[in-house]
Amino acid sequence: MESPQALARPRGREEPPEWKKRIVAELAEKFRKYPVVGIADLTGMPTRQLQQLRKKFRKVAEFRVAKKRLILKAAEAAGLDAKALEEILRGTVLLIFTDMNPFKMARMIESEKIPVAAKPGDVAEKEIVIPEGDTGIQPGPMLSVFGKLRIPYEIRKGTVYVKKDTVVAKPGDVISQELASLLQQLGIMPFEAGIKLQAALDHGLIIPRESLIIDVEKMAEDVGTSTREAILLAAEIAFPIPEAIEFAIARAERELIAVSSEASVPLPGLIDTLISRAEQEASTLVIALGDKAKELGIEAPAPAAAPAAEESKEEAKKEEKEEESKEEEVDIGEGLSGLFGM
Repeated sequence: MESPQALARPRGREEPPEWKKRIVAELAEKFRKYPVVGIADLTGMPTRQLQQLRKKFRKVAEFRVAKKRLILKAAEAAGLDAKALEEILRGTVLLIFTDMNPFKMARMIESEKIPVAAKPGDVAEKEIVIPEGDTGIQPGPMLSVFGKLRIPYEIRKGTVYVKKDTVVAKPGDVISQELASLLQQLGIMPFEAGIKLQAALDHGLIIPRESLIIDVEKMAEDVGTSTREAILLAAEIAFPIPEAIEFAIARAERELIAVSSEASVPLPGLIDTLISRAEQEASTLVIALGDKAKELGIEAPAPAAAPAAEESKEEAKKEEKEEESKEEEVDIGEGLSGLFGM
């Protein structure tokens, strides 16, 4: 006869075992404790390499591998949107609990790659090259593999010697049994294993992989370009920010000198330039008059040692280059540090 507790339970639904309840409770507690949770797919990740990464990051993050169903129950118990979370849980799921900035966490995790050997059926991600040199392999059955893979070789001092660097696989090629065996004997590990983040939770907000994995160098370059363009625009419209005002004043001074010189306005500092230019014009006129100038008793003035107007122009160009250099020195590193937590 069934117990009252068994009769009270709906038929077809068994009580979850205690170990599952314990895992759900532990995960729910970690979801509440940590502001950031990385969600990764461990498919194809060797256990030994995972243990190495777990050990390396133990001071800044907790790793937990769990079944998808248990993770969803724990997330729901912690007040998270389990339905939205379900869409990003794929393969063998690893949860990374941390206090780190999510972008810094993603950059740190994604940068850790471990070389792994090729297996038959793997698809090459980049060119695989057998280098020139002594392989240490003795002549025998493996010679047929060298021939099949079209690797030029010869026997030197009782071992197989590869005569030149040889590409044995290109991106997209499937690794054969023979190639996998040869690469293993040569100690060549052409693949990299690492934790592949799918998303991150930041205080409950889901950040998908495409937004999480950022090319910081490219973003720094874009921010630098945008900053310089903003300063130039601000200077153009005389917007009152220090960088723009400094640039606008320097440019206005250069334009004032150029216009004043062209209009022969005797501003302080321009008189010598105007006199020098007048002397040059007079000299040009005398030369153009030729013999007529002698008849009129006009003598060509002595040539100026160095045209002051040209010096002024060169000085203006030099100042302009210095201003452009100042623009390019805008420090954006501190801003990116704040954004990505670096």
